[in-house]
Amino acid sequence: MALQRALVVRGGWEGHQPVQATELFIPFLEHGGYDVRVEETTEVYADTAVMSATDLVVQCITMSEISPEQVTGLSRAVASGTGFTGWHGGIADSFRASSDYLHLVGGQFAAHPGEDPCPSRGEGGGGHPFHTIDITDLGRTHPVTRGIDDFALRTEQYWVLHDDLIDVLATTTHPQRLSQPWHRPVTSPAIWTRSWGEGRIVVTTPGHSLDVLEHPSVRTVIERGMSWATRTASAS
Repeated sequence: MALQRALVVRGGWEGHQPVQATELFIPFLEHGGYDVRVEETTEVYADTAVMSATDLVVQCITMSEISPEQVTGLSRAVASGTGFTGWHGGIADSFRASSDYLHLVGGQFAAHPGEDPCPSRGEGGGGHPFHTIDITDLGRTHPVTRGIDDFALRTEQYWVLHDDLIDVLATTTHPQRLSQPWHRPVTSPAIWTRSWGEGRIVVTTPGHSLDVLEHPSVRTVIERGMSWATRTASAS
């Protein structure tokens, strides 16, 4: 039986610790029978031979830039069946100047506003807001999030701009606060999937720091997302 091929592409803003963060998940892939290749730039996306032989792309690149040829190569690979997944800014705040990348992913980080007025609640995380990740009705039956209950985090809470082609497995709500300019609570997708041609995309917005990635529910979602998005899984 041929090994599944995973491509880990990392880089961008060092504040999200792209090397350390991806190293948390490479053993999961290797133990799951993947042949893992690691690249430190997006140049590989323009390599048609590599991308057509890749079953899963795990991306961790916050901000940064991507060439039109590279984003086209990534999009074509996904449309042909290559899975695409990542977490937090490594997938939802990548390549801000590329509308084609945003079109592929279906959602884009806009802000992480607000300070929790009750700093004694929840886990550690400095001034980040205490908030919940609420599993949707779809999420309660979906393979990526099935069996996972709503869970609480103290970390960056992403406000996401998105389209309606995404399938939302979990949400998070930004409360209305007198110190902020919005006038009612705003609910953003926190975990979503997206079908793109023959490929599957999974985005998990929690993941600002290593401790968040090691949270049992966050880690489970990311690992399940890798498995579910993989080409052989999407073909079944």
